[in-house]
Amino acid sequence: MNSVSGEKERLDAVLPLVRDHGAAVIGLILDDSGIPSTPEARLAVAEKILNRAVQVGIPPEDVIIDPLVMAVGADTNAGLVTLKTIELVRTELGVNINLGASNVSHGLPDRPLVNQAFIALAVGAGATCAITDPAKMTGMIRAADLLLGRDEYAGRFIKYYRQQQAILKETQGVAAIV
Repeated sequence: MNSVSGEKERLDAVLPLVRDHGAAVIGLILDDSGIPSTPEARLAVAEKILNRAVQVGIPPEDVIIDPLVMAVGADTNAGLVTLKTIELVRTELGVNINLGASNVSHGLPDRPLVNQAFIALAVGAGATCAITDPAKMTGMIRAADLLLGRDEYAGRFIKYYRQQQAILKETQGVAAIV
């Protein structure tokens, strides 16, 4: 279910529905005070969401935390705060982390470049999923996993590479026929 925040009213209303339907839930790191400005305060909201979910009977693996990626064009430290939040949430709570990754580049030129760099850093910090264009980002994510030792014997990276080569070959063959 997308999504629940750390606001008491939202937790009380949404989490029982998630439990009753056996769903997973994305927890947005904001509460009655808004979006916290420090990684430690964001961790506290994530912890509140996770604890409340577990109290109502939702397994921890069904809670996915969204650290709320903010635009670096509006706040120079937004990327760093998000990356440190990802690391803290992953280390302290061990839950999956979802990102609206392209938010980081809002308002900037060459957004794909900024998004790729951010996603690579976020994967390194512990992010496990990203809302992004898979056609543009999967190769970079596979390469980041490979370099971080998360792809035994480069299996996923090689499989992805071979798939892309087959698509390219097929596309070139179609272009040659037409």
